[in-house]
Amino acid sequence: MNPPPPSSVHQDDADEEDESVKQLQQCSFLYLSLQDCLVNSNRNWKACQKEVQDLKACNERRQQNAKKQADGGNP
Repeated sequence: MNPPPPSSVHQDDADEEDESVKQLQQCSFLYLSLQDCLVNSNRNWKACQKEVQDLKACNERRQQNAKKQADGGNP
């Protein structure tokens, strides 16, 4: 008996992750870079601090822009 292909086993997880990445909008590339770093460093967060900081800064800018748009562009 052959096991199911790996892609189908975790398809729900992949779909959920895709939705999370989509919510990041312009920061999605940085999120994926962080994921790559974590995989390549065996989940060593200290080795990926640049990626963490870049993603954090991008997310803060995105939130500030969203707040400005919600306020009608007024400071």
